[in-house]
Amino acid sequence: MKITHVSNETKPETLLTHFNDAGAVIVDDLMSRSAITELRQSIVNQARLNKPGTAAQDAGWQVFHGRNTIRFTGIGLLTPVFFDLLENPLMKMLADALLDPDCPNYWLNTAQAMLIGPGEPAQLLHRDCQNWPSLTKLAWPNMPEVTISMILALDDVSEAIGATRVIPGSHLWQDYRRQGNPEDTIPAELSAGSALLYSGKVIHGGGENLSEGDWRLALHMSFVVGWLTPEEATCFVYPREIVANRSDRIKRLLGYRSYNPSPKSGGRLWLQNFDEWSI
Repeated sequence: MKITHVSNETKPETLLTHFNDAGAVIVDDLMSRSAITELRQSIVNQARLNKPGTAAQDAGWQVFHGRNTIRFTGIGLLTPVFFDLLENPLMKMLADALLDPDCPNYWLNTAQAMLIGPGEPAQLLHRDCQNWPSLTKLAWPNMPEVTISMILALDDVSEAIGATRVIPGSHLWQDYRRQGNPEDTIPAELSAGSALLYSGKVIHGGGENLSEGDWRLALHMSFVVGWLTPEEATCFVYPREIVANRSDRIKRLLGYRSYNPSPKSGGRLWLQNFDEWSI
């Protein structure tokens, strides 16, 4: 299978069809040239202050995160373009349609610069839904979509500098323990401002950077259903005063509004004094 390219003006039903078929789709020119230039420069400036590698002490995470890969969060502290990205209508449409569509009330799961340096080997192939292994084991292969992700290219991203590798169709495999092989993958090459959107159930991993001096510059962002714990503690990343005048959607994504499953059954979550809250 291949990963289909669509434009940022593609009809929602067409985008969803391609996404559901392969577990991934590439949207060309998701962001404007001016926005991606601002976002890129802000991230590159911050990257100069960060060292490659990870703060994790566990050897497994050190390999997974990459010893010559720079990762950091708090992108909205660097540029307001980040908040425009959270409001992106195409991303909103996809998340609303896939993440508990009867109650599209979800968190920002991750938002991090992911800059792969020269010589970095390919990342271990994985499914993002395995962040919640008990759910995966219980619900697979009929597991609902609980997280969707985006790799946004800040520069042109080729296979040679570490384009994310994907096994299209792996979200439909009957055994979640099947991890596939590198030769099963295809590279999601992107032009600057374009994005790979992919299911939390599809197998993928960062590619090997075979260059001698070029970095793969990208932003990773994902959403997760409101009844699961996000990967990043975003409400501790973004101070109250930065979020207070943002939209209700941004407040919810960053953990500043309660989760309410209405009209579906289920308890309200993330309460204050037994009641819903928002700044």
